[in-house]
Amino acid sequence: MSSNSTPQQHEFNPHFLEQQQPRQQQQRQDHDHHQPHSGLKVPQPRRTNPITWFAAIFCAIFWIIVILGGLVVLIVYLIFRPRNPHFDVSSATLNAAYIDMGYLLNADLTVLANFTNPNKKIDVDFSYMDIDLYYGDTLIATGAIDPFSATRTESKLQDVHMVSSQVRLPSGDSERLQKQMEGNGIILDVKGTFRTRSNFGSIFHYSYWLYSRCTIVLTGPPSGVLVGRNCRTKR
Repeated sequence: MSSNSTPQQHEFNPHFLEQQQPRQQQQRQDHDHHQPHSGLKVPQPRRTNPITWFAAIFCAIFWIIVILGGLVVLIVYLIFRPRNPHFDVSSATLNAAYIDMGYLLNADLTVLANFTNPNKKIDVDFSYMDIDLYYGDTLIATGAIDPFSATRTESKLQDVHMVSSQVRLPSGDSERLQKQMEGNGIILDVKGTFRTRSNFGSIFHYSYWLYSRCTIVLTGPPSGVLVGRNCRTKR
């Protein structure tokens, strides 16, 4: 018999692998369980702050009101087609005017003011009316008109009496006024400030300010009359 021995061969056992796989999985799970955490945390869902909800709801309501208000204004405008009232000087009389001591103006002027409501569906109320008379840049007289109303397409005439007493004029203005009185061409400015309210039926009202300016030309006193005018009215 030979003294050399052959190594013993083992047969492959598949059941052995099946038994080893669950054991290895359990070992990995135990290893992972004992591993320290890396410090990363899964973010937790946060509840929305009630103030944020309130702000969002408030903004939504605000914009809804703005949109609805804009639609109402547009509808009212398309229905009524509002137009600004007009101010005009129908006539004027320069009862007296003279310059004392070469620079102090004394004058007496009566103006017939015409207020016209051009709207066909809107009544207009005038609650505050101030009329100022200027020569150049100098205020020389002031007048006021009592409140009144103008119905649709109505025009109303109002008398305004203005008196200047010892109003100091710049030297250049006093010389120019003296020449205009001699030449029957006195140029004055009538400026008006009016508080106005338009009535869209009995529900809607809209108040605003109007500013008017009329440049008028009169002949010399004592019976100076209106010979020319240029008026414009704006908000």
